[in-house]
Amino acid sequence: MTSVFGMFCARRGQFPGGFVFLLWTSTLFPAVILEQDEDIPHNEVKNWALKFGVDLWEYGRQLTRMNELQRKYHEVDIDVVRKDGLILIREMAAEIKNMMDFKMSAVMRIMDSAEQAALTPHTEGAQNFKYYDARKLNIFDTNEKLVRGSREMLLTTNPHFDYLPVNTTFSSVLTPNSLDENDPDVLNAIQWSEHLDPIFINNYESDPTLSWQYFGSSTGFLRRYPATAWPPEEMSFVSWGSSEPRNVYDFRRATWYISAATSPKDMIILVDNTNTMNPENLYITIQTIDAIVNTLSNNDFLNILRVGPTTTETIHCFKDVLAQANDDNRRWLKDSVRTIKPDLVANFTSAFIKAFEILQKYNRTGQGCQCNQMIMVVTSGPFSLNHKIIQKYNWPHKPVRIFTYLIGTDSNGATELHKIACENKGYYARVAKINEIDEKVLHYTKVLSRPMVMYQNDHPIHWTPVFLGRKVNADSFSEDDIGQLMTSVTTPVFDRRNHSIRAANILGVVGTDVSIEEIKKLIPPYKLGVNGYSYIVNNNGHVLYHPNLRPIYNNREYEETLKATYISTDLSELELIENESGPRENHSALLDLRHDMIDQKEGETELNVKIQYDNMKRVTTRRHKYFYNPIEGTPFSLGLALPEGYGMYELVAEQEIKHSQKNVEDYFKGNNWRVHPDWVYCEYTSRSLEEQSFRSAEERVLHFLSRSRRPGWKWMSLRPRSPLQHHPINKQDKDAYYCDKTLLQSLVLDAMVTEELDRHAARPSHAEDNHQGFQMFGLTLSFVATRSGLLRWTDHMPPETNQPHFSQTNVKGIDEVWYKRAVDQHAIEPESFVFSVPFDIGSNGKPVITATHAVFVEHKGHRAPAAVVGLLYQHSILSSHFINITSACTGSSACKKTCFSDELDCYILDNNGFIIMSENTENTGKFFGHVDGTIMDSLVQDKIFNKVVLYDYQGTCINRRNYYSGAATRFLNSSKYIFNFLSHLLLVWVTLFDHVFGMSRSYVQESDVAYDYGAPYKNYNIDTEVIDDQDIVMPHYTYTNNPLFMSDMGDDMIDALETSEMGLRPCDHKIDLYVLQPDKLNASGQNNPLKGKLTNCHVTGCERPFSVQKVPHSNLILLVVDTLCPCGSKQLNNNPREIIYNTASGGCLHKPKDSLYRRRPPKCISYHPEEIEIPVCGSSARIQANIVLILLVLHQLS
Repeated sequence: MTSVFGMFCARRGQFPGGFVFLLWTSTLFPAVILEQDEDIPHNEVKNWALKFGVDLWEYGRQLTRMNELQRKYHEVDIDVVRKDGLILIREMAAEIKNMMDFKMSAVMRIMDSAEQAALTPHTEGAQNFKYYDARKLNIFDTNEKLVRGSREMLLTTNPHFDYLPVNTTFSSVLTPNSLDENDPDVLNAIQWSEHLDPIFINNYESDPTLSWQYFGSSTGFLRRYPATAWPPEEMSFVSWGSSEPRNVYDFRRATWYISAATSPKDMIILVDNTNTMNPENLYITIQTIDAIVNTLSNNDFLNILRVGPTTTETIHCFKDVLAQANDDNRRWLKDSVRTIKPDLVANFTSAFIKAFEILQKYNRTGQGCQCNQMIMVVTSGPFSLNHKIIQKYNWPHKPVRIFTYLIGTDSNGATELHKIACENKGYYARVAKINEIDEKVLHYTKVLSRPMVMYQNDHPIHWTPVFLGRKVNADSFSEDDIGQLMTSVTTPVFDRRNHSIRAANILGVVGTDVSIEEIKKLIPPYKLGVNGYSYIVNNNGHVLYHPNLRPIYNNREYEETLKATYISTDLSELELIENESGPRENHSALLDLRHDMIDQKEGETELNVKIQYDNMKRVTTRRHKYFYNPIEGTPFSLGLALPEGYGMYELVAEQEIKHSQKNVEDYFKGNNWRVHPDWVYCEYTSRSLEEQSFRSAEERVLHFLSRSRRPGWKWMSLRPRSPLQHHPINKQDKDAYYCDKTLLQSLVLDAMVTEELDRHAARPSHAEDNHQGFQMFGLTLSFVATRSGLLRWTDHMPPETNQPHFSQTNVKGIDEVWYKRAVDQHAIEPESFVFSVPFDIGSNGKPVITATHAVFVEHKGHRAPAAVVGLLYQHSILSSHFINITSACTGSSACKKTCFSDELDCYILDNNGFIIMSENTENTGKFFGHVDGTIMDSLVQDKIFNKVVLYDYQGTCINRRNYYSGAATRFLNSSKYIFNFLSHLLLVWVTLFDHVFGMSRSYVQESDVAYDYGAPYKNYNIDTEVIDDQDIVMPHYTYTNNPLFMSDMGDDMIDALETSEMGLRPCDHKIDLYVLQPDKLNASGQNNPLKGKLTNCHVTGCERPFSVQKVPHSNLILLVVDTLCPCGSKQLNNNPREIIYNTASGGCLHKPKDSLYRRRPPKCISYHPEEIEIPVCGSSARIQANIVLILLVLHQLS
């Protein structure tokens, strides 16, 4: 006798004993079964499921002609070969290296030209020098005359440059509002940098894939090629006053600039914590620390120490350590400063001892950046320090630089702070006003660049993390109107001029942006196959791209100010291991893979992973083979992930084009076919005026098919090779092109194989079949999508005019979820369709059911997926067919109950627990656990469905947490919010009063800089709990600590009073998803229904039976539930829920990423023996500045 499946569940309710769920097969307890058969007609359930499944399979097999498609592939010359992952990745890594060499060579040529141009003797009359100011281009008055100061320039919309109007003959200059354009140093740099235009043009003509090229001057302006107006307008001319003012972000604070201008940094910030600091100085202190921290990036390390009677870390779990300056740590450290409570005194002597000992420990043990080390002192005075401490720890070699910032107008302590900065290779700055902060903070970066400048001959190349730029790539015909992922490659420009006083000045940084899509084009997806993917990892373990990467920031700030928000998502946060023990508990095999890629090794490994679909609403598990290889000369490594089994084989089948007897264009007649809009079949590589312009990917394919039959055609399947650095390269021919011969000829063969199927569907005899199929099943459309990116379809009924056509929303074929799921389903049940409906569609509109089946081709014992065929059914008609079947008795005797009766509810569920059909159309597309969680939970407990837990480390949540206590709150503390509002409002009026009455001592005007003042983040430990999904917000949104003050006093300050409590924040999510275990429904090999019963679930003692039957040839099950017993129903939640980490031990919010392995950048230039000869280190008072000036004059006279 077969064993009984049992489960006992405690449940709160009227009946104290809870309820019991029993599950058994038809071989158990015959007496019980006879009684149970009177409640649920189990044999009828089996017959209903059998008829429904067989009907759909036979009809779908006939309509898609899947067997004929498979036969046609076997009729042509094909092969199924095993992929060699290592050879494949070596070839792809070499192509990416070649492409990146082009970009680095272009940047180095700009650098050479800039350093030579700066040596050009100054032209007299620079004040009258005219240049193309991006803010003053094509501004006309109401009489259509240029306004004073504006210049006219022809601007043409260019899809390659973010679809903006540009002029590729010139560059234009962008300046922040704070910059004094009449400053002689600024004008001189603008004048000599105009000589960069020829090299910009030559670079672009030689490599038309180049994006924006630029020179960021240390004086504060940005020269950008090609020329464009600011703010960017999608038109060539604008009228005076038509554009709202938008200021350019001061790029000198950006990662691409600072990381190129300086070597990596270990930094400790000492914050004065005395109660002598007034509210205004406290606010300036917070903003100064923010500005310092914002200059750091992933290659830097940081901690902030609170200086009181004792010295403590502002974040307890960062005790005696330096935290990697990644996004999370920078944000938490900045926020922690806002929680500091004032003390009576500040013991800087003990603070310096602690700071020196931490830095020495890191230097001695090989931790941290192993390059620059510095202590940043932020105080409002007075300041006292035992100098013997500095002599003991830092002299005579002075490995630690000391930078000091005196906050406010009080000069108490200025002399002392100036002295220790100058004696320790640092810089002293007085910060008396908010809008002075950024300029004063930037002094430290100029000091750090001195050794690099003094050596002259070493220009490190820096690649930034990925960021979200403007619109989609020009070469893509995708309709996705989102920002494209970008990275930048930059290098510093040195001042080689001779100065009368010893100096080592950096002139700026040059660079170019690189589209991630341009990189991905070099890794043809067809070579990876369905469900295969690639990714790139940098020296910190962060990805440049990955299919699971979901930026939680939008690109609004970049579009409005050119400020890039960098994305630092670790590989360990994207590859979800199947058997992970908890959130952020990384699998050792994954960490080994990550370690090898960071070290730029070649290798391969295998991992069992969880794969999510449909924005984490579906999940499957799969075993992947991973291959990885370094991209030489860069900090990157390329990785490939291929599914084990079918993913290791590929179909090799091509139709020769050039010598074909038939015109291959004949295979592409009509308008019922599309190709993948992002794939590169062929493309022109020149951007000259003669370049072909195509309205669609299909038009481009037909154009090159036509060209391929002309005399003299060459495939040109090898991309141009990169030149040596610094060497000029030749301009490409105006009709230069690239064609992927394998892909294009595979496309032609797929078109040839599917073209006859398409002609068959158009026959008159097929029309009657269409009508009958629509009446019975609701068939509206059939389609086939192939491995070469071809999509071909047939409309069996006129399409809905008020909805997008299937071909518009599913044009990417092999990348669509229905394609991927069909291929995975083939391994579970080869002769089956995968059915799906839109989520939570209910009875809205006219929903359709998508059914797909994967067609595999076998050759010499190996199998590979060739295509996916599919059908679209109108939901209402197919549901009627289902109800007709389940409302009839199939046996010889009459049955007492059917799905038509009130006693039974019948559901068709898919393999992830979503309702495909039910008697209540409002349930269509809902997760069954939301409709009847009690029964769903019973199915999970008995492993008919397997619960799979996903952890999402890229989530965003509404910022409703009380970060002071770490407790999750449902509502904002109103009294606290009102108090904060009034406090902030008071500070606004204090600042406004100061501005109006001239109380500030600002020497720098910056009218549009926003300063953060957000709620602090509390520290958490790794122990976790999960809260409900009320506070969850899925991407894409921008996280920001919303600004308290806008230094532009013309702005509406009240609008700037939003705090981060009202915004969004990054957070971790836990998601419970479910996967059907079909083997559990076929334990006896007879596909008999599994029968369950909920007992003791109501005070009356009634029972609630149900029956589960696999629907053959599908990913579906039929679930029939008795409705007479009013058992209570709980809900199973499959929505994202925030993970709250335990705060009891005072730990961190997360398991720190700092513990993950990383590799340092290859170059560190932090020391030059002659740097001590440079006298510039800031001035402690005006009189001291005047004395220095007098000494300099006397020196020159002598």
